[in-house]
Amino acid sequence: MISKELLKSCKLCPRKCGAERFAGKLGFCRAGAEIKIARADLHMWEEPPISGTNGSGTVFFSGCNLQCCFCQNHVISAEGKGFVLTAKELADTFLMLQDRGAHNINLVTAATYVPQIIEALDIAGDKLNIPIVYNSGGYENIETLEMLRGYVDIFLPDLKYYSGELSSDYSGASDYFGCASRSLIKMHELVGSPKFDENGIMKRGVIVRHLVLPSCRHDSAKIIGWLADNFTPNEILISLMSQYTPMYKAKDIEALSRRTSTFEYEYVCRLVEGCGFDGFFQQRSAAEDKYVPEFFDKKYY
Repeated sequence: MISKELLKSCKLCPRKCGAERFAGKLGFCRAGAEIKIARADLHMWEEPPISGTNGSGTVFFSGCNLQCCFCQNHVISAEGKGFVLTAKELADTFLMLQDRGAHNINLVTAATYVPQIIEALDIAGDKLNIPIVYNSGGYENIETLEMLRGYVDIFLPDLKYYSGELSSDYSGASDYFGCASRSLIKMHELVGSPKFDENGIMKRGVIVRHLVLPSCRHDSAKIIGWLADNFTPNEILISLMSQYTPMYKAKDIEALSRRTSTFEYEYVCRLVEGCGFDGFFQQRSAAEDKYVPEFFDKKYY
């Protein structure tokens, strides 16, 4: 079985740590051999063509191959909160969300569970007929992304940093930009340019997210410049986020201990507009912890 072979010595993400997950060994992401999620529900706070009017059928997976010091979801990404599902139960979860009217199935931080997710999607089969969204921190392996060919319709990756120093200090990944930039090119190859239905709901394509961090506007400028050099405005959408709020370990880091200023955010907005990209600009009111969903350690649905 493909998942068993890959999890014997895990190299699903760029860390390629070789964790023997079926032997109970955990790597950097803290994911074991079993599927572990912390929430499955309709989510209204994604970009408009993802959430639409009914909501995105969002599944939050436990563990993460990045350990961002400012992570809003640190109780699941770093602290392991969640509950275990079988592949069949995950498939049933996807179908439950579809039955509730979800516009799509939104897989959040799923890199370390790709083989099990593919198994669940195969179990659901033709009964699942809404787009699959891969919602990612951007730190991906090209080989793992290739496994998703024909399964994922929409990629929703972050492009967090250009600077290796920043990515090392804040997310423990000095090679972040190299991996994430290659991954973005691969994602676009897999699904192509954005496509929408008659109601404006996204059916295919890539939305690149970038969170503007305090004191990092010049790093943001380099990211926008790289996107402009590698994609035409009709090939991707950009979602520029202003929701940064000092949380988790960031409260104790001076440079991150404040919200992003209006000046910093608008500076990056003007760069995106100047490059001709279409996309989404977030209201400043989004920078509140009330938008962090509730997570669970027991199955609740």
